[in-house]
Amino acid sequence: MPVDRIAVTGWVLVAFIFANAGKTMKDQIAMMRDWSIFAGILFAYEYSRGLSDQLGRPISYLAVRNIDRALFFGTDPNVWMQQHLNVSKVLSWYEYPLAVTYMTHFIFPPGVAVLLWWINRDMWVRYMRRLGILFFLACATFAAFPVAPPWLAAKQGYIAPIHRITARAWSHMGIKSVSKVFDRGTAITNPYAAMPSLHAGCALLVVLFFFPYMPKWIRVISLALPASMAVCLVYFGEHYVADILAGWLYVGVAIWISTKWEKRNSGAVKAQRAR
Repeated sequence: MPVDRIAVTGWVLVAFIFANAGKTMKDQIAMMRDWSIFAGILFAYEYSRGLSDQLGRPISYLAVRNIDRALFFGTDPNVWMQQHLNVSKVLSWYEYPLAVTYMTHFIFPPGVAVLLWWINRDMWVRYMRRLGILFFLACATFAAFPVAPPWLAAKQGYIAPIHRITARAWSHMGIKSVSKVFDRGTAITNPYAAMPSLHAGCALLVVLFFFPYMPKWIRVISLALPASMAVCLVYFGEHYVADILAGWLYVGVAIWISTKWEKRNSGAVKAQRAR
């Protein structure tokens, strides 16, 4: 399960090259053009830290922490959850499904993109537009406002001790390769890309994108993904609650911008055809 988004891009491109074997050069070029958009989105994320360094932006350790304390009347939600949900050497049963939920972030967003590209390119374009706007807004924020996540703030003494337990359940399940990949991935990704939370944002975006095609009762069930993602992000010390709320807000903005543009473009096309 890859944590390195550039590796994800490489695997996807290689898979599509083999899948397109025997097709015309025009089809091959179209495939590379389409997926260069996805690659650009991921590369923008990977290099947001370098841009932040070039801009000389200071790392914020207190601003988002203070927002959480204001929201929860002086309590740090990350610390509270770890204290009350028994973080110890003995793993609780709920830590296993939460660990799986966390890793879906590296599967669902690219997986949905691949699926839509195969079955309906128009839907793929709509999905990529929303995902691209979400990542663009997030990366701009990462560069302008780098924020230390709770586990790192705790390491520096800005918050009570927090155990970063994100990957340990995989080792207890006997799948140590996943925890090793996670450790390698965290060593090369941007640790200050915390506000907004793309984990929270992408989980909600994937669900909301398919809302129009779901019965109402399935819509309610599908919201379990972003809800459980929010719980695991706070419990694992990866994000503040404010990061998660910001991620959801950015999704709303991305959907609003995309829908507005699509309606206007659709109206322009209809008007042109009517002439």
